[in-house]
Amino acid sequence: MGTETGNDMGTIAGSITENIAGDITDANLSDLFAQQQAAQRATPVVPLEVRLDRLTRLQEALVKAEPALVAAISEDFTYRPALESRLYDIDLVLGEIRHAKRHLKRWMRVRRAPVPLIYKPARAEIRPQPLGVVGIISPWNFPVQLALSPMVAALAAGNRVMLKPSELTPRCSALLKDMLSGAFSPDEVATVTGGPEVARAFSALPFDHLFFTGSTAVGRKVAEAAARNLTPVTLELGGKSPAIIMPSADLDRAGRRIAWGKAMNAGQVCVAPDYVLVPRKKMLLMADAIMGAFMHYFPQGPDSPDYAAIISERHHARLEAMVKEAEARGVTLFRLDGALGEARKFAPTVVLDPPHDLALMQEEIFGPILPVLPYDDPQDALDFVAKRDHPLALYVFAEDREEQEFWLENTRSGGVTVNDTAIHVGFATLPFGGVGPSGQGVYHGRYGFETFSHLKPVVRQAKHNGMSIAEPPFKGWRKRALKVMRKLM
Repeated sequence: MGTETGNDMGTIAGSITENIAGDITDANLSDLFAQQQAAQRATPVVPLEVRLDRLTRLQEALVKAEPALVAAISEDFTYRPALESRLYDIDLVLGEIRHAKRHLKRWMRVRRAPVPLIYKPARAEIRPQPLGVVGIISPWNFPVQLALSPMVAALAAGNRVMLKPSELTPRCSALLKDMLSGAFSPDEVATVTGGPEVARAFSALPFDHLFFTGSTAVGRKVAEAAARNLTPVTLELGGKSPAIIMPSADLDRAGRRIAWGKAMNAGQVCVAPDYVLVPRKKMLLMADAIMGAFMHYFPQGPDSPDYAAIISERHHARLEAMVKEAEARGVTLFRLDGALGEARKFAPTVVLDPPHDLALMQEEIFGPILPVLPYDDPQDALDFVAKRDHPLALYVFAEDREEQEFWLENTRSGGVTVNDTAIHVGFATLPFGGVGPSGQGVYHGRYGFETFSHLKPVVRQAKHNGMSIAEPPFKGWRKRALKVMRKLM
């Protein structure tokens, strides 16, 4: 979910003391967990009505808090367009809630399962049951959506939830805490705020499932901490997601959609296109199309009201260092002109054919810098992508169906969008997650419900059945019957 997140575990030793805001200590963190664990054990069966009520309370609380949350996010970023926060942080969550409420009864049903011939007339079924207490560690780039979307799935599955939001969005995190404490008792949903020390202790709690969104580097530390308790994890990470322009692609269309995907939240998106591969003869045309789209979207340059700022001075300086390194190497680049106001903004930048050893080609950029690289043959482009870590997202621009299938069949990535960018994330009907270093596990819609459920298999054996064949001693007719059974298994 980016090179760096607010939930940076760091190198932390010893117990936790009060953080600067006085939010949480190691003692009351453990107490909160114990309280939720006891409540879950007391009522392990969570009926549909209770789950729907929890989802409704979350829905109503979010609608009520929307104006304050949108304002808080903008303050945390120094500036973020209200419409962008409403669409990507609020509306997506409300859509997830409505989808879950609409389908939850069907998701909860006991599911019949086929029975192998040798076990008939037994019956088999699968019973979705809550896991227990779920921990969620969320990042700063979409501080509401990435905190609450997994919470929707966990509550739909009948779990209790503990949330650790990012310290890099302190105003939004504080409002989330107030919002959730007003809608839920602490044994249903609890929010703990604080810095890396709190995140480290949080991930070490013996949750029944731990959900983390953030960078691959921090995800490894979270997985290591969870492994000590054999806690299963879902890791939503990131990586360098490519956009590939095939020979049949519509360059104007591709330029608009790539620029849109890169400019959203000023590129601070886990599925933002990280670099573009384009036929060599079309590289300049592609760069022109992308820059033209940037200019159309933001006529006042980076100071346009529809363009977000960078989350912190440290992140801004990191992006500036990437550009300066490219300039020092004589790389051609284009930056969107315009005055910069007081907000911490970074101009959209296209970099032409940068050397592969530059930082912007080695790290996930997580900002509005877009390298455009040429290729001579589609197989060369495929080899370039295949030699790198499996990305969280992959974007193919091609009007020809065979060119689309070339990439769909020969690559591994968390998800793919053809002739667009990022929109697959908004589908509640599709699983969202990474593969390899870009993540493990999925959520959204029914896939999130199942991630946070134990799908318990149950077999009901009939009174009169043939399993006596498998009872020793294995000789005579039993031995002969077992030989026949082997062929039926």
